[in-house]
Amino acid sequence: MTKADLIEKMAKDAGISKVAADAALKSFVDNVAKSLKKPDGKVTLVGFGTFSVSKRSARKGRNPQTGAPIKIKAAKVPKFKPGKALKDAVK
Repeated sequence: MTKADLIEKMAKDAGISKVAADAALKSFVDNVAKSLKKPDGKVTLVGFGTFSVSKRSARKGRNPQTGAPIKIKAAKVPKFKPGKALKDAVK
């Protein structure tokens, strides 16, 4: 499913225009991103799942083309853990 498909489905299910559904989706994504930027960044949607931030430590890697060793910097990465209802819906 693409973003356009999701917007179309949201608009149909909620009985709103595609423009309103697009605005709602954009607002959701923007607010999740803003919340994850905070020091205690975590967004929990009961039944759906939890968005959080995970820290990856610096490590050594290899350039796949040359085989030369490289240093990979530490980074913060977004993480999603599905909730029970979502897991059960996918089974």
